[in-house]
Amino acid sequence: TYLKWYNKVGYGSGDIAGNVVYAFLTSFVMIYLTDSVGLAAGIVGTLIAVSKLFDGFTDIFFGSMIDKTHSKMGKAKPWMLYGYIGCAITLVCCFAVPTSWGNTAKYAWFFIAYTLLNGVFYTANNIAYSALTSLITKNSKERVQMGSYRFIFAFSTSLLIQSVTVKFVDYCGGDAAAWRTVAIIYAIIGLIVNTISALSVKELPEEEGAKVKKEEKYSMREAAGLLFSNKYYLMICVTYILQQIYSAMLSMGIYYMMYVLNNENLFPVFSWAINIPLIIALIATPQLVTRWGGLYKLNLTGYAIGTIGRILVIPAAYYGSVPLMLLFTAVAAFGMGPWQGDMNAVIANCSEYTYLTKHKRVDGTMYSCTSLGVKLGGGLGTAITGWLLEFSRFDKKLSVQPDSCLNMLHMMYLWIPAVLCIVITILMSRMNVEKANKELMVHTER
Repeated sequence: TYLKWYNKVGYGSGDIAGNVVYAFLTSFVMIYLTDSVGLAAGIVGTLIAVSKLFDGFTDIFFGSMIDKTHSKMGKAKPWMLYGYIGCAITLVCCFAVPTSWGNTAKYAWFFIAYTLLNGVFYTANNIAYSALTSLITKNSKERVQMGSYRFIFAFSTSLLIQSVTVKFVDYCGGDAAAWRTVAIIYAIIGLIVNTISALSVKELPEEEGAKVKKEEKYSMREAAGLLFSNKYYLMICVTYILQQIYSAMLSMGIYYMMYVLNNENLFPVFSWAINIPLIIALIATPQLVTRWGGLYKLNLTGYAIGTIGRILVIPAAYYGSVPLMLLFTAVAAFGMGPWQGDMNAVIANCSEYTYLTKHKRVDGTMYSCTSLGVKLGGGLGTAITGWLLEFSRFDKKLSVQPDSCLNMLHMMYLWIPAVLCIVITILMSRMNVEKANKELMVHTER
């Protein structure tokens, strides 16, 4: 064993900082820009989509830079620490669009701030944070435990932010300046927690951990080739992107609650129905992995249960039963929990697969799929919701939206998430990297 309990808790707390950015941005940036700043949802969606063009490049770049970094703090910790300073500043900028400026200048301000946040600073911080899973321990059980702690903090933070932000903004005045004030407070909290998290763990010496040899140096182009030749990396990447689109669609539930259920106070209630079962599942994940004898079967079975739960939300919604919607939402979240808890361990196995097939260590670069998934999936999800709202003739000035908008909100909150769950479950059925590694090691021994 490599870690004490406080190392695991300290590491996991880093996702408080990550979700101060991610949960706040994906859940509320659209409603802030449309309702408080007066920008068009469709144009905002397009700007977010254009911003995503930079993300694939920066993910591989920073992953490669982490692999090549040699410092007293280690390979990943410097990027985690210093990257978040930029995260904090640009998060505030995203919610501080000058309201006195013309619309073109407002769009430009948001685009620059959003691109810097996602394409540069969040990328550096998040890939480094994820890569620490393989750099501070080589124990598979500890990696699963770290993932569970991490996502317990992540979903607890999401739950808190989705529960209190609207009321917090109203308390601060309810206008654009109030959103800026809340963003500043969240950014300061994130900066403090990220620093504590980074300092609570110590990377293994390179000879014991990454075992990087001088002859194993490779260019960014070679790193990309190593990633995209690994079919399990591609599966994880696509799964992560779809999951983040799924989360972005559920984050638009605030529109569904306001205009379909006519009660915006239900949004935090549904957030509880999502995050509490997830947290319970995450607590149980390390024991479940041991009992089920691995990751693959547990993840596939769990996600199949989650998909069934999400599908059942649809008839419950059309039946008009909020309690049934909450129940099936909770079932869906519980089923998806194990994958969230052991995902980093699966990625570590994926990195091992590259080593066994290509004889190259790419731990930092391999974890680019987490950052790429969050940014590309979350960004595309937010962009798609903006386009769909614009297409459906959503008008923020109307207290009652037209039927075209109400039908679209049903599509966004009910049907699209169910379809995404089905596709992810199919991908899960093909993602048995544990079995592949065992077969490769047996072949190598022979």
